[in-house]
Amino acid sequence: RPVRVHHLTRAKERGERLTMLTAYDAVTARILDEAGTDMLLVGDSLGMTVQGRDSTLPVSLNDMCYHTAAVARGSKNAMIVADLPFGAYQQSKEQAFAAAAELMAAGAHMVKLEGGVWMAETTEFLQLRGIPVCAHIGLTPQSVHAFGGYKVQGKGDKAQALLNDAVAHEKAGAAIVLMECVPAELGKQVTQTVSCPTIGIGAGVDCDGQV
Repeated sequence: RPVRVHHLTRAKERGERLTMLTAYDAVTARILDEAGTDMLLVGDSLGMTVQGRDSTLPVSLNDMCYHTAAVARGSKNAMIVADLPFGAYQQSKEQAFAAAAELMAAGAHMVKLEGGVWMAETTEFLQLRGIPVCAHIGLTPQSVHAFGGYKVQGKGDKAQALLNDAVAHEKAGAAIVLMECVPAELGKQVTQTVSCPTIGIGAGVDCDGQV
């Protein structure tokens, strides 16, 4: 049956692990959906894996809507999580809602945005208007130039800041907290602290699910 937000929450409560796989097209989506994947991520990583670009930054909202619609046509049960692309949501909460609404209309069931505490207000704004949010913290590829490359985040004295990011998004109503490229022990700590499911991309084995 179709996977929805309450299924993800229930899985965490029961200690059941969640699966998320990336899809950009209908054929791949159908294969992964039929295999029983819980969530399909339509990532702006398509800029690098499909379009041959050096980063995710050039990916447009139109690109994301196109691929989200393709994945939606190939999937029956998996929850579809679509990335809000760079420049489509950082300016204001209202801009974020307009972009998220387009992705939902294309077939997304949830949108993913990048950013820490400063983006929690946008998470709250969206979820109060009926748009489930996956909050992406840690290594956020849209900020790669600010980070100086793809580097592990949350090491040493920066761990508390990342934990604060997770808690802020949880309190704002995020349905999922996704952590990328953080130390395994920190991934475990965040998972034990927040009530919503955590998904790891290089965040250790103790997250509630993995991409």
